[in-house]
Amino acid sequence: MMKIRCIALDLDGTTLNRQGKLSKRNREALEQAAAEGICIAVASGRSYDSLPAEVLSVPGVRYAITSNGAAVCDLKTGARLMRRRMTQKSAEEILAQTAEYDVPFEAFVDGKPYAQREYVEDPVRFGASPRAIGYIQGTREPVEDMREFIRQHKNELDSIDVVAKSEPLKKELWIKIAENVSDVYLTSSVPQLLEIAHKDAGKENAALFLLEHLGLKREELAAFGDAHNDIGLLKLAGIGFAVANASPDCRAAADRIVSSNEEDGVAEGIFRILE
Repeated sequence: MMKIRCIALDLDGTTLNRQGKLSKRNREALEQAAAEGICIAVASGRSYDSLPAEVLSVPGVRYAITSNGAAVCDLKTGARLMRRRMTQKSAEEILAQTAEYDVPFEAFVDGKPYAQREYVEDPVRFGASPRAIGYIQGTREPVEDMREFIRQHKNELDSIDVVAKSEPLKKELWIKIAENVSDVYLTSSVPQLLEIAHKDAGKENAALFLLEHLGLKREELAAFGDAHNDIGLLKLAGIGFAVANASPDCRAAADRIVSSNEEDGVAEGIFRILE
């Protein structure tokens, strides 16, 4: 096995605990990895502006894959190394395919998250976990009419989220958009969201770009995840770790299973790498 020289970390449900915080042990593991010369990259469905400061402040966390691979950022210089914006056509088609559904939207423009006001004010009513209230209300810019907002910014979109109140509705919309919108990448990291980006997005494609930027091979990458949007990344990595609380599909894609996000599974995996 080649020496691991880069680690890509999903955040919510993986590196962060149930309260959305970075544990002391996970932080210590990241600091030790960085001290040994390993490059650390966040790989998240979150937009750039909603990345947690406590993770970005860890020495060695240098890069961020954001909005499910729509962009790659250098956290030290602030440079956007890669961006795959959605096409104008796909934005219009998504609005058309969802016209008969009463669903709120989130949209991400240049790393900034916007969301329908009703969803921001009461996320739980739309299927979000009560634990996510603080995160959603603390990061989203409320907008009165998100459909119109998306129309006005259809040339600037990093990604779009459809807020589905139930798994059956999300599945129905997923199938409908997959069959009728040709140039999009579809995934989901939390129950209430159908997450949509450019067809060439995905954490794995962004990680490939980053590896090329760093002059590294995929075998030198370790990755951690818990959800559908992490599957490609775990398959790409030389070592893919799924936390114990990961979805069945994500666990199946992993090379190794570590403890849950509540039990510092990321630290467990990193210390295995460092051994």
